[in-house]
This record gives sequence, structure tokens and C-alpha cells, in this order.
Amino acid sequence: MALLEVTAVTGLSVVTGTAVTALLCVGPQQVSRAMTSADDRVREVAPYLGAALALLAVKQLTQGYRLRLSRALDWNITDELYALEGGFVAWLQRLTPEATLEFFTVSYMIGFAFLLVAAPVTYLLSAEDGRRHLKELLVAYMLNYAVGTVCYTLFVSYGPRNYLDAVSGLMYQVYPQTQDLTAAVASNTNVFPSLHTSLSVAVLAVAWRSRRTHPRWTPVAAAVAAAVVFSTMYLGIHWLTDVVVGVALGVGSVIAAEQIVDRVESPSLGVDDEEDRVAAGQAGDD
Repeated sequence: MALLEVTAVTGLSVVTGTAVTALLCVGPQQVSRAMTSADDRVREVAPYLGAALALLAVKQLTQGYRLRLSRALDWNITDELYALEGGFVAWLQRLTPEATLEFFTVSYMIGFAFLLVAAPVTYLLSAEDGRRHLKELLVAYMLNYAVGTVCYTLFVSYGPRNYLDAVSGLMYQVYPQTQDLTAAVASNTNVFPSLHTSLSVAVLAVAWRSRRTHPRWTPVAAAVAAAVVFSTMYLGIHWLTDVVVGVALGVGSVIAAEQIVDRVESPSLGVDDEEDRVAAGQAGDD
């Protein structure tokens, strides 16, 4: 029952937040215009959306096998992570006021899901080159999940809350029902790197690239992404190293996604076109 309740609250909050964001960042008139051409818009991005959903399905279907493989490999890097950064997360928890716990819990549970859903919807409904940004974002999602899945399979790593006595699993202590949802989608060894961080940073990176055509969305993405990234450490779920690598993965995925979409969307140069270019070059030399 707790799982259903948390899922329902999270889903309702994300849907409501996405709808409000679309109205504020895209505008009621543009949303109305976009709905009249919804079929064409969805058809244009369908290959990217289909590939992303297929990857998520494979990831979910193979979760049990990957977990068994990870345990068989037993490449535990938790000691190395602690040796690298020490008690940074414990220090961060002591420094952060307890009054912020509810805010960062909401950021981690709902803010993250909101980013993943609101960003694609915003780009799908917007004018200008929104679909281009949506394609880049979907490719970035796939790259993040692909790299994350490989790392989670290869490396066993426990978060600070499960390793250090000085670090508390604040969210699970105060809101134990949230653990049902997180346990349903990931193992407690899925720590390095932080996909909450990498995916949030990917959303922010695409938002920054689209800041001229989507000026209202960019600050929203920045604020929520910052809260999500901080919450991963404050709640004792991830190490600082997980977050740093996650930031690099998020930025790198968007850079790679831009190049991938360029190649996919740009028609390849035909043989006849190449011959025409060579002939034109030779004529120009005379």
C-alpha cells in the first residue's frame, strides 16, 4: 500500500507540475497550437522516443540478471570512494539545517521525476526548434542510462548512509515509505555514478542550449536540478565522487547527443552530389 501511495503522489505531482510548467514556459496559445499538430510532432520524434522506451524496458527486464552478475563479479569500490573523499557527506549533513529535510526529500523524489518528464513535454509543445532539443534530450537520456547500467553492473558500491555511522539515511528515517519506491526501481548498490545527478545535469545542459528560445524553462531547470544534485548527498544516498562523475556524464551525454542527432538528421551526401562537388571544385581551379 505504501508503494502505491508514494507512486500515486509522485505521479500526480509530476503531472500537475508538468502541466503548469508547460503553460508558464510555453504559453497557453502555443500549447493550443501544438495540440492541433500533436500527431506530426509525435511522429517526428517517435524513433527517438521508441528507442528510449525500449532501452528502459530492457534495463528493467534485465535488472535481476545484472544484479546477480554484479554480485558474482564483486568489484566493490566503496572503500576506494571513502578513501578518496573521506567524511565529506557527513560534514555536509551536519552543515545543512534540519528544516530543509522535507524540501530536499521532495526534490529527490518528485523534483527529479518532474525534470525527466517536464523537459520533453516542454520541448514537444514549443515552437522554434523544440523538437530538435527534444531529440538531443532523449539521446542524452539513453546515453546516461546505458553508461549507468554498465557501471552499476560492473561496480558494487554502497552509499554513505550504508557505509558510515556518521551519515544518516535522513529521507528513509523520516519518510520510510519512500524506500518502497526507490527499492522497486534500483538496488542499494546502484551508487556510482549518480544518475539522479547525471540526468538532472543533462536536462539543465539542454535547457542552457535552448535558453534563447525557452528563456522561462532554463531557470526552472537550473533551480530544480541544483536541488536534486544537492539532495543526493545531503540525504546520504550518494558520495561526492558519484556526483562529480555524474556531472561529467550529464554534460558529456549532451555533447555526444548533439553530434549523434546531427548525423541522424543530416542526409548523407550521395555519390552524385559528391561528383558534382568535385567537378565544381575543378571548374573553379581553371
